[in-house]
Amino acid sequence: MTLARRLRALREERWPDHRVTQLQLARALGNVSVPLISSWESSTNPRIPPGPRLDAYALLFASSRSFQSGVFESPNPADLTAEERQAADGIREELRRLRNDALRARASNPREVRSAEGTIRPSPWYFPDGSPVTIVCAELPQEMLDQIPYTNPDDPDYTRLCRFSDLDALVELFGHLRASNPATQVRPKLPRELSPEDHHSHFVVLGGVDWNAITRTSFARLHLPVRQVAEWDVTDGQYFEVDENGTATRYRPEVEVSGSQKTLLEDVGLFARAASPFDRRRTITMCNGMYARGTHGVVRALTDESIRDRNAEWLQAAFGNVTSYCVLTRIQMLHGSTLTPDWELGEDVLFTWSR
Repeated sequence: MTLARRLRALREERWPDHRVTQLQLARALGNVSVPLISSWESSTNPRIPPGPRLDAYALLFASSRSFQSGVFESPNPADLTAEERQAADGIREELRRLRNDALRARASNPREVRSAEGTIRPSPWYFPDGSPVTIVCAELPQEMLDQIPYTNPDDPDYTRLCRFSDLDALVELFGHLRASNPATQVRPKLPRELSPEDHHSHFVVLGGVDWNAITRTSFARLHLPVRQVAEWDVTDGQYFEVDENGTATRYRPEVEVSGSQKTLLEDVGLFARAASPFDRRRTITMCNGMYARGTHGVVRALTDESIRDRNAEWLQAAFGNVTSYCVLTRIQMLHGSTLTPDWELGEDVLFTWSR
């Protein structure tokens, strides 16, 4: 409510000589509807705007030029005076603080998070601080990209996502994250696309050490008692290795070979959560299997509507509020379909660890 009242006051009182209507503000923000503006200012059930929208507010209301002469648009940051830049910084800091307070208040409310697809209970995929979430996927090797249409940025039909590996896992997780965190920005990126700002977001890393450089970096920095080996040109060179009291145990996928045809019968997947090595205020979550089917299965453990709540409750019972933990899990295949692991069943959990 405090944030909603402040947003309304900015619009109505910031520039008394230029009383701004919701329609004018919607035009100035661009690609925003009047009902959405109204929902942010609601005195009964306000919605929490995404952080970038509040940054746009700060820029808009830093200068009265945003609403003069019938022109409703943000000024160029480079054109701001020193006084206007100071005002923009102050408004941005105030609105971000109010947004964080609102998110904490919402997180403490026992009501479950509602979404268009039904009720989603709190789980590791719910981030109450409202910070952006960056999903990092590997980029397919160039020899594969050369065989896929529309992966060349110069092609008129260029499709950026065609360059991403683990698309099943990415699409599944992106939708769930947006539903669980409706006011949060969720960004899928390739490792080479990461900006310095991305390293201050929550990181979700999909895929194994062979293609995803961020997975390799994460293993090195998190000091997990698990390592992934993916030497595809070596027989039995694909496995997760667990160090338990000085004893190394290897967990391998099960593959059936018939002539030149390989059929995956069972994969091994890792779900790991820790404080991010890039920003200790944020988290990093790793979901990876030896194969893409395994990565997808790990993701579905906490997104599959039929079992996600049970697995989330199992995690809470097993690890409580510890900041670093991991689960090595069996991912089974049945008639070409990937089965979602049930962590309440002992046979699906191969190894657990927490710090």
